[in-house]
Amino acid sequence: MFARLSFYPTLMYNLIMERISSRNWYDRIDDFVILGALPFPSMTEHLVENENVKAVISMNEDYELWFANDGNKWKEAGVQFLQLPTIDFFRTPCQNKLQEGVQFMNEFIARNGEVINGNKPTIYVHCKAGRTRSATLVGCYLMRRYSWPPEKAVHFMIDKRPHILLGGKQWKALNTFYQENITSQTSD
Repeated sequence: MFARLSFYPTLMYNLIMERISSRNWYDRIDDFVILGALPFPSMTEHLVENENVKAVISMNEDYELWFANDGNKWKEAGVQFLQLPTIDFFRTPCQNKLQEGVQFMNEFIARNGEVINGNKPTIYVHCKAGRTRSATLVGCYLMRRYSWPPEKAVHFMIDKRPHILLGGKQWKALNTFYQENITSQTSD
């Protein structure tokens, strides 16, 4: 209930912070991934044409997408869409959602890795602010893609998007993902 009640005030806060601080609405993390805040419909054309966004992963619940693009709107723009709804503030994506998101990203990259007009096809990963839920997923992607430990993946993201905010639950999710997916790969 708290997440629902605080959605609009905290979304407004994010809009203000983007205007008055050095925060960006989104930041490119690597050649294939952008980590960002809720993409509004007015951003669709820019993201598709200028950033070559061809896939979107939303960590938002349905009510958070009322004023944003949902799966149907992204499909109309020719963009693949995956929604992994996760409650804001007090929750972190479960391991199944993290697995599904990383698998989606890796399969997208394997199918679409070629350069088009000087840009690689990009996946826009978002939650409301692009700081916690989506950053947890992108951290897991970085660990899987580059075989990095959680600390290196998070520091890499922070270099690109300094206002990432990961708490104890997010670090636990990252460490669990690392133990279950990365260390087992490197020891085989």
